[in-house]
Amino acid sequence: MSEEQIEHRWDAELSDREVYSIGRIIVQWGALEHEIFTQTLLTFDAPECEQAALPKAMNNFKLTDVLALWKERVVDKAQGARSAVLQLAYKETLKLKPFRDAIVHGMWDFSASNLSGIRTVRIRKREILTTHFTAADLDDFYGRLGRVNFNIRFPGGTEDLAQQLQEQGSYFSRRFLAMMSGESLVNDWLTRPSASADNPEGENS
Repeated sequence: MSEEQIEHRWDAELSDREVYSIGRIIVQWGALEHEIFTQTLLTFDAPECEQAALPKAMNNFKLTDVLALWKERVVDKAQGARSAVLQLAYKETLKLKPFRDAIVHGMWDFSASNLSGIRTVRIRKREILTTHFTAADLDDFYGRLGRVNFNIRFPGGTEDLAQQLQEQGSYFSRRFLAMMSGESLVNDWLTRPSASADNPEGENS
């Protein structure tokens, strides 16, 4: 009888709640970077813009370079209340970036003397950087990112959201479609339906 091959996998020993929050943060941050890049790119397609090579920042190697262009070409040109909302979103993004870098680029670890906390350790330019988190910190980070993502898309608030919904017509969330079609995917959601920018009525159309 041949021996079964045993696969060994390394475990970071993060709790399910911590891993869940980290995943949600990464999804939110990816959406944030994409939206900022897209909004900036569209300013070069405006009728008043002459045909010219895009600046090096639009190679999208460094978020801070794209952020600077976004502020110049989108944020600083907004008017009234929308301008104030976007200015705050810009400042909040800069505040959150070091924590995002710690989450994405750091090695997760914990201390036996403080089991309720976790930390990431990374090395940058010969400097050891350690950032501490709790599960509540990660939840808060996710919430702040969600608000920034909403505000950069809808700086006019629910008025902008209502206009988009009116323009796009009927919309059904992925979760609602899975429920209606009987897809087993619906069992993968761990939380109850909630309102969001894409689905303000929860699971309703």
